[in-house]
Amino acid sequence: MKPNVGNVDRILRVCVGLVLIAVAVFATDLSYGWIAWIGIVPLLTGLLGVCPAYRLLGINTCRLSS
Repeated sequence: MKPNVGNVDRILRVCVGLVLIAVAVFATDLSYGWIAWIGIVPLLTGLLGVCPAYRLLGINTCRLSS
């Protein structure tokens, strides 16, 4: 698959994903565990550089694959 996520977008996605996973891990209340599963999505799309939602919507923030 061609990358469709630019560098700034990737960095933000990885940061947001890590923060969400950290909140879920360090939360004292067990009801926040679902946040970790949500955090995996931006983390993976940031690491892989491919966002399926961007592909469906025709969005491309990556300069290299334009």
